[in-house]
Amino acid sequence: MGSIISVASCPCCGSNSIAKVLACKDYTVSRAVFEIWECADCTMRFTQDVPDQDSIGPYYQSDAYISHTDTEKGMVNKLYKLARSYTLNWKMAMVKKSLKAGVQTGALLDIGTGTGAFLHKASTAGWEVTGLEPDEGARKICKEKYGLETEAPWKLFELPGAKFDVVTMWHVLEHVHQLHEYMDQVKRVLKPHGVALIALPNYTSADARHYAAYWAAYDVPRHLYHFSPKAVEILVKHHGMKLESAKPMWLDAFYIALLSEGYKTGKGNLAGALANGLQSNLHAIQNKSTCSSLVYIIRPAN
Repeated sequence: MGSIISVASCPCCGSNSIAKVLACKDYTVSRAVFEIWECADCTMRFTQDVPDQDSIGPYYQSDAYISHTDTEKGMVNKLYKLARSYTLNWKMAMVKKSLKAGVQTGALLDIGTGTGAFLHKASTAGWEVTGLEPDEGARKICKEKYGLETEAPWKLFELPGAKFDVVTMWHVLEHVHQLHEYMDQVKRVLKPHGVALIALPNYTSADARHYAAYWAAYDVPRHLYHFSPKAVEILVKHHGMKLESAKPMWLDAFYIALLSEGYKTGKGNLAGALANGLQSNLHAIQNKSTCSSLVYIIRPAN
């Protein structure tokens, strides 16, 4: 039986300068309320009193959780899947742009593969792919839909060192209990010229400020951490890597706003979501580090 994790210091930098900043409800599964705390030193936010790794599984058991079920139920998931083709092409273009000169394809590790859409896209583009995914149902869908075998996440610790040209984590790191252990492994499995692309929600965005406790990207308790660009830079440096740049994910503002409108008003307000998503992106045009989600381009600091 699992237990609850109460944090006495910052999960990112270890500082004791932490304090509660707000409380959020789990709108997806349990309807329970969880506290979110913030570190005054590195600015990382984190969910307090979360179920440990052995007991958080039930909080992912929802037909609405698209990354595990590939569902088309509901307007939000239909719109998500409609936009996915564009997003997959954008992700592959981002991978290509991040490669060192002369590298076209190679070995790619995707941590948190879900039902396999990105892994399949990379495979068809000529990459030798490895996928890791904790949810057995999602791994089964990946196998049935794309013919791709994926492994459980603990396999990360058994992979050969310096094996991969690219490691991707698309909205995954915020879910991982073993934050520092995973960052160590990302560095270990990357080739010296390799690159990690880590996509994360950004609580310093305008849409996060607008929706506050209703901001869907807090997604408690599944999101254990809530990153700012400053916190990511500190975390990456701690693990002997360097943050090269952060690229905006413009569509996320609209998707998150649509979910947030549902949480705030009890119904899907498409017009309100479009307006608030647009306002957030207009703000981020002036300062891209405030985009609703960012892809961090990270390299070994050797």
